Amino acid sequence: MADEETKKKSRKAFTPAIFTWLIILAIAVFAGFSSFYVVDETENAVITRLGKYTKTVGSGLHTKLPFGIDKSYNVPVKVVQTEQFGFKTVKAGRNNEYKNNIGTESTMLTGDLNIVDVEWIIQYRIVDPKQWLFGVYEKQQTIRDISRSVINTLVGDRAILAVMGSERTNIETLALDMMNENFKQLGLGISVIAVKLQNIVPPSGVQDAFEDVNKATQDMNRFINEGKQAYNAEIPRAQGEADRQIQVAEGYAAERVNMAKGDVARFNAVYEEYKRSPKVTRERIYLETMNEIFSSEKKPDIIDSELDNMLPIKNLKSGN
Repeated sequence: MADEETKKKSRKAFTPAIFTWLIILAIAVFAGFSSFYVVDETENAVITRLGKYTKTVGSGLHTKLPFGIDKSYNVPVKVVQTEQFGFKTVKAGRNNEYKNNIGTESTMLTGDLNIVDVEWIIQYRIVDPKQWLFGVYEKQQTIRDISRSVINTLVGDRAILAVMGSERTNIETLALDMMNENFKQLGLGISVIAVKLQNIVPPSGVQDAFEDVNKATQDMNRFINEGKQAYNAEIPRAQGEADRQIQVAEGYAAERVNMAKGDVARFNAVYEEYKRSPKVTRERIYLETMNEIFSSEKKPDIIDSELDNMLPIKNLKSGN
């Protein structure tokens, strides 16, 4: 009898009204939880209403229509993401990692028909959350395909030695611009901020030969630099010597010209005197000449053109 009374009381306790209120309460709780969402500091949230884009909001606590009418999609817009090509960094344990080659995507043909293995990475950031979510379906695969296409194009336009050496920086700069242009045309909503070439090596079968070529190229550049150093050291010295010789020659020329001008001026002065008094001038010149001859310690021989013999005058002072 007691059990039957307990069952009757239980049936009275779970009436349809109470059950209805429980359902309403559950719906209210669910609505409350589905009406709020949190956006992290590094994210933006894209809001859709019944599957159609509505708005993009920043970080913080926000409200939306419940029951799936509004949906939020958090997108990491401030996080720099990385894609690796030709290798993959594999975690090997605590604080340890190593590189593992993945397939043949790094094998390329250069402009001089050589084969080279190129490893590179790109770093990008999402700049348009709406385009990132709805612009392209296979986002990661599209990023990898475009990146491979751009690097293949740039490597294929250059010789292997240029790719391995002098053109690395130029390839990175051009690849950055070309990738951003392609992603913008596709409406992917990302911006590539860095392209970094890693290892660029020939295939293993010919690597030794290319190392010999690189060594020869380095030796050639070293010899060229040494030659330039010797040139830079010798040319200024030779130029200085040439300038000195030119200055000496110019000084000698100026001296000879001045002497010639002096001789001309002296001759002209004598000539003017001669025109005024020819006899006196002749005698003066004769006496000056004889004085110059006899005042010298070494007495020359005087030759008379009308005589066949030579008149000795060297020892006139001694009485001979």
